[in-house]
Amino acid sequence: MSSTATDTLATQHAHAEEIPPGQVIPHLLQELGDHHELNIAFTTSDVLPVVLYDGGRWHFYRNAHAMEQEGEYRISKGHIVRATDGASPALDLSVTNLVVFQWIGMLIVLALFFVAGRRYRRDPLMPPRGLQNALEAIVVYIRDEVVRPNLRSERLVRQFMPYFVGLFLFILVLNLLGLLPGMHTATGAIGTTAALAITAFVVINGLAIREIGINGWLHHLLGGAPAYLAPIMVPIEILGLFTKPFALTVRLFANMSAGHIILLSLIGLIFYFRSIFVAPMSVGFSIFIYLLETLVCFLQAYIFTVLTAVFVGLALGDHAHDHDEHHTAVSL
Repeated sequence: MSSTATDTLATQHAHAEEIPPGQVIPHLLQELGDHHELNIAFTTSDVLPVVLYDGGRWHFYRNAHAMEQEGEYRISKGHIVRATDGASPALDLSVTNLVVFQWIGMLIVLALFFVAGRRYRRDPLMPPRGLQNALEAIVVYIRDEVVRPNLRSERLVRQFMPYFVGLFLFILVLNLLGLLPGMHTATGAIGTTAALAITAFVVINGLAIREIGINGWLHHLLGGAPAYLAPIMVPIEILGLFTKPFALTVRLFANMSAGHIILLSLIGLIFYFRSIFVAPMSVGFSIFIYLLETLVCFLQAYIFTVLTAVFVGLALGDHAHDHDEHHTAVSL
């Protein structure tokens, strides 16, 4: 069972007499969103700072409770709004629960490579084993099966391998964290997946402009069609520039959220019917969905990474490959 389901089950059990049966499942699904309290290891702590920019000045609060005590802002349906008119502040940079889990994911990825790198520096000639062997296998696979076939330039492969490896492992760690008891899935928030997709958008188009120049990049907007078709092709290609990161955003968000929604719905049936006879079916299907979610964690990290590499390759075309061949010929 996912951590989100486990946490909400504990809350639901404690308040089973207070929530009508018809509101059980909607109540559980509300817990999937982000929170201004730190929910970790089955505990809730109001320790996350609130940072707002509104009315031409910054507002800093040590936590959400302190913010509400001031009376200027309050939390409504999980979002901070002004107490006077219920409108959202101009900019909300508060640290939320899922932001903390993103930091945890970053620290885990850095710690994995720190440990593996230290083992390698200690004895470079020793065959890799354990964690070092697993990370090397991931790096080699991403290089040979994901990045190299799409970028087709050894120079670019070397330059952008850290990005693609970091992207894959970061998404994978965030996905797997949500399967641990007491933890949450940061990739189940559309803000997280949108940030990853925006980063991919910058890499895709920034690398293309750097390699083929702004004129070549603009020429790609024709899609290989004659110039007189520009009024038709250019708007279509510009739309395509934004549909790629949009597809990356929605695919990862939807797949990671869907599993939790199904789990919460299945477990919620026990409280909805308030019958022990429903429990075996609900728990059995939940275990199956949990195992399926484990596969989805790896699959979605791979799909996001490989699609980003494919989009980079499409933006570059054959230019990077030809550019490398030119440099090889000159050096010979």
